[in-house]
Amino acid sequence: MGKYNCIIFDIDGTILNTERMNLVPLQRLIKEELGLEIQYENLLKYKAYAGKRTIEELGFKDVDKSYSKWVEYVNDFEEGAVLYDEISEVIKILDSKGIICAIASSKMKNQYEIDFEPTGLNKYIKCKVLAEDTKKHKPYPDPLLKVAQILNINPVQCMYIGDTIFDFKATKAAGMDFGIALWGADNLDGIEADFEFKRPSDILKELGL
Repeated sequence: MGKYNCIIFDIDGTILNTERMNLVPLQRLIKEELGLEIQYENLLKYKAYAGKRTIEELGFKDVDKSYSKWVEYVNDFEEGAVLYDEISEVIKILDSKGIICAIASSKMKNQYEIDFEPTGLNKYIKCKVLAEDTKKHKPYPDPLLKVAQILNINPVQCMYIGDTIFDFKATKAAGMDFGIALWGADNLDGIEADFEFKRPSDILKELGL
């Protein structure tokens, strides 16, 4: 066994491509409720945020109500969540080699059920920490440390793979190594990843599998 006993994955932008299904409905909501036309590119930074925080940052008055409406629009959007190429195979191979696969995500549980469970990968995930499971979210280390605590693994034996600055900051604060998912990342400013993965299969190469 190499240095890492556990690979912890983010979901959005790492396992699942959910960018358009989240941001196009957000554009619609902003136009409807705030009367603003915001360019798609200017919404990309919110990919790093938990859903409700995005709504707060954008200045919606009734955060819970607007968030619920956004979720409704997301789930009605014709383009659903899709797995990135190779990621399914990578998770299966990691599991078969005895490396624990886990998830730390700001996704709410009900959205996890809608987006992730249909992929069939749930059976390979030994632990998942979602938005409701910690009071503090990324960039705080709490979700990652909770995974290590639940699995009873030393954080230094874990690698976190994500696509945003918040993922990077949370990883470093948790004392873990960080792998950037370049296939889902669109802004690398301030990110000093331990590993740069151009495609999911690079994870296996790095681990010598």
